[in-house]
Amino acid sequence: MKKIAILVGILISCLTTFAQKWNADKAHSKVGFTVTHLMLSEVDGNFKKFDASITAEKEDFSDAIFEFTADVNSVETGNDMRNSHLQKEDMFNAEKFSTISFKSISIKKVDAKKFILNGNLTMKGITKPVILDMALNGIGKNTRTQKPIAGFKLTGTVKRTDFGIGGMPSAVVSEDIEIRAVGEFVKE
Repeated sequence: MKKIAILVGILISCLTTFAQKWNADKAHSKVGFTVTHLMLSEVDGNFKKFDASITAEKEDFSDAIFEFTADVNSVETGNDMRNSHLQKEDMFNAEKFSTISFKSISIKKVDAKKFILNGNLTMKGITKPVILDMALNGIGKNTRTQKPIAGFKLTGTVKRTDFGIGGMPSAVVSEDIEIRAVGEFVKE
């Protein structure tokens, strides 16, 4: 029994040894969204405070797990009144649900630099599966720190009402929210 426990411990440590952890370089990353207002113009927003990480064993990221959280209270749209409204109960309800989160559950490599990322997005306490397109912009080395870096772009669309966000008609604010996140990740 003791030998089995030791063997299991060695196996677990070997599996975790190969996993590579990458964290977002927030100075070179952005998490944002776009909605259409009055079926005429696009309004962009982003979250000033967020965390994102990648865990992968394979160098081509074909087994990567992406995780992300954003502080709803840090939403910025370029308009103080709109930012304040987005905090209210009918929108993100920041008082009760202060974060938005995403965790991938599978990744499919389409070609050398394109992937389909499936995951669970949680907003306003509601979790729904989402599919995102992901592009690997490149892999390199930070010239200052000499640490490996990788750049990604994620795009996709979600329906705001699936998450209980906003009761206004789609003629005022589009039902579809475009998600766009770009990130430079540093290998730890």
